Amino acid sequence: MVFRFIHTADWQIGKVFRFVDDAKMGVLQEARIEAISRIGELAKEHGAEHVLVAGDVYDFENLSPVSRNQPLERMRLYPEIEWHLLPGNHDPHRPNGLWDRLSSQLPPNVRAHIKPEPVVIADGVAALLPAPLTARRTLDDPTAWMDGARTEDGLIRIGLAHGAVHGFSTDEEQRANPIEQDRPVKAGLDYLALGDWHGKLRVGERCWYSGTHETDKFSTRDGGEALLVEIDGPGAVPSVKPLRTGRFTWASEERHVRDREDVDRIEAELRGMDNLNETLLDLTVRGTLSLGNMEYFQARIEDGVSAAFRFLRVDRESLYPEPSADDLDSIDMGGVVRTAADRLKDIAEGNGDNAGIAREALLRLYVMHRQMEAGES
Repeated sequence: MVFRFIHTADWQIGKVFRFVDDAKMGVLQEARIEAISRIGELAKEHGAEHVLVAGDVYDFENLSPVSRNQPLERMRLYPEIEWHLLPGNHDPHRPNGLWDRLSSQLPPNVRAHIKPEPVVIADGVAALLPAPLTARRTLDDPTAWMDGARTEDGLIRIGLAHGAVHGFSTDEEQRANPIEQDRPVKAGLDYLALGDWHGKLRVGERCWYSGTHETDKFSTRDGGEALLVEIDGPGAVPSVKPLRTGRFTWASEERHVRDREDVDRIEAELRGMDNLNETLLDLTVRGTLSLGNMEYFQARIEDGVSAAFRFLRVDRESLYPEPSADDLDSIDMGGVVRTAADRLKDIAEGNGDNAGIAREALLRLYVMHRQMEAGES
């Protein structure tokens, strides 16, 4: 009998997005809840009666009762689907902690796996081997116990864990909660469903990270998905198919500028992107512009096309003002103000600690002068 399920992870309900205003943060937080419903719909569409959530259901432990219950109520709406939840490093199982508080509130179709012991699921077709975390960081492999875990013959063995597979990151943070890359072989697993890595990642033919269901970082690649997994029987190689679950696209772009035509080109390229209102863009701009063209850049990009995006962050640390003689003359032909402008120009062109501040001050001086000329406050 084919065992078909959806593998997802890292919902991190309650996650705070500090780089946006409160209104946008509320939308991003709500998207994480809405994505649970999309997973439920996809499970129904593909005939998957089980959803495995490989850790970090919540972003932290001390959530309000409403925030704790929101994902549960979404799962309750799909009674024909059995949802399997695992404590991760953001929401570990501790005595009298989050998962104990949840135990009396779980809908009948939701199971929290807080013990490392085999559980028979899918009417005796499969055995689930969960590896719940009990601390945010541990140096022990939470899946090691699976090697000696006995299950009845004829059952498909599915591991469910949250941690960092050896050899896939040199980041110090990723060395906590280590998982051996050959765990599926050692433990005789037909599939190991992992969480912690926020982008979809194939570790091996029997081991995958699903990534987060709704992308939450500009650096994440292949996020906003879940995995549809089909296994024909014990020992069969799983079939794994990515399914889109996320609403928002998070993108990083880099552009180079020298003149006003380049600014126009960037504006046209940004406006030509798909679904701007569903896109968060981290834009790095490099190059040099005259003060007049810097003002034009701010008007067309930072104050203009940015309004079309859900969020646009412009990094212009490497965009340098290159004041022309006309720029400086427009500020003042002489006197104290011109002397200050010339001094700022000298500092901005250097490599000192205050170069960045001087560049910004020079641009502000230019813009203020332009506003005064136009009679603006």
